[in-house]
Amino acid sequence: MKTFFTRIMIAAGLLAIVACSAQADTPPKELKATIEKKLGRPVDAVNTTPVKGIYEVVMGKRQIIYTDAKGDYAFVGELVDVAKKESITEKRIAAMMTTDFSKLPLADAVKIVRGNGSRKMAVFTDPDCPFCKRLEQQSLVGIDNVTIYNFLMPLPSLHPDAVRKSMLIWCSKDQAAAWKGWFFDAKLPPEANTDCSNPVTRNMQLGESLGINGTPALIFANGQIVSGAVPTEQIEELLNKPKK
Repeated sequence: MKTFFTRIMIAAGLLAIVACSAQADTPPKELKATIEKKLGRPVDAVNTTPVKGIYEVVMGKRQIIYTDAKGDYAFVGELVDVAKKESITEKRIAAMMTTDFSKLPLADAVKIVRGNGSRKMAVFTDPDCPFCKRLEQQSLVGIDNVTIYNFLMPLPSLHPDAVRKSMLIWCSKDQAAAWKGWFFDAKLPPEANTDCSNPVTRNMQLGESLGINGTPALIFANGQIVSGAVPTEQIEELLNKPKK
């Protein structure tokens, strides 16, 4: 993780370059096409930043880089508001991490209902991910009146056996029991069945399409996507947050 000092240095470098050549506050109309041509990659959007002459370039849905008005120079890093001691880049990425919850293929998830199940959330998880287990055992365990849709999304490059375990859980006669047995007791279903029709590959593709490249990742009914084993308090807050 970058230190705040590192972020400041990146921001200072951007400011120094801008000071040498002030530009207009609105992105030039041709800038998007220029960057696409020079980088050889599609650009989703070009937006202004609080720094005059520096523009935010969004690629691959949620990747942000910065450029000058001519697209001659690109900067990879974080833009920091020094006075507020906060990363503008982080806030922008968080704002872009959204999706339409109603369009998630919930039938492809292991459904866990607690209490009246009135609140909804989804979790993309890898059976061998230690942070996923921490989320289950520490953050989610105390939350009531919620329906959790668990999308099994193994990361084979990190956990070679995660695909097999995902299929064992999905193919179990009682998926919810198999889920709890693995995440809380490290016990897989006794039946060694991995041949049933399963959504594991689809879940991996879905996660990629949503910009999820690590587990756990949580999606709330308001569409917010949050990465990591976040604390119970934050989950409660997001569960109760209305849709924008």
